[in-house]
Amino acid sequence: MYINPYGADPVTLAADLANRRPRTTRELVDRCREAGVTIDRNASDADLDEVDTFLDAWLVVVDTTAPHGRADALNALLAEHSAPPRLTDHDGHWHVHYRADDVSFARLLTAMFAVGTALHLTSRGIDRLARCAADDCVAVFADTTRNGRKTYCSTRCTNRCAVRRHRARA
Repeated sequence: MYINPYGADPVTLAADLANRRPRTTRELVDRCREAGVTIDRNASDADLDEVDTFLDAWLVVVDTTAPHGRADALNALLAEHSAPPRLTDHDGHWHVHYRADDVSFARLLTAMFAVGTALHLTSRGIDRLARCAADDCVAVFADTTRNGRKTYCSTRCTNRCAVRRHRARA
């Protein structure tokens, strides 16, 4: 599978990693590979630490609901983690990179997450990144639904809250 490096896939992967932080470098690499990220460089414990630090800053974007505040928080991440766009065909097909070729594994991921989030929010809506609406859940999700009305992180949380509402009415 090929991950679109700047579409919905990176923001979904960022949410997954923020919700369940990888404990080891191997786990980070494996989860990225499972999500479709092409792994063409070595990863170190320093990369794991850098991605973890980035995810803390990325959660500020998630938790900032005012559009201009959210944009400011994301613009800070873009300034720190991405570079001007450029065309490349390093893997046999032409595409855009928002980073240099020789960056670390962590910088590859953080650029992908920052730019992917920016493109997600500008193409789908600035409010399409949130925490689950369930009272007992703090999971993050990127709303990729057609209608943009997703409020729960999973079907499980949706159903659990529906059952609670039903029982409260009964």
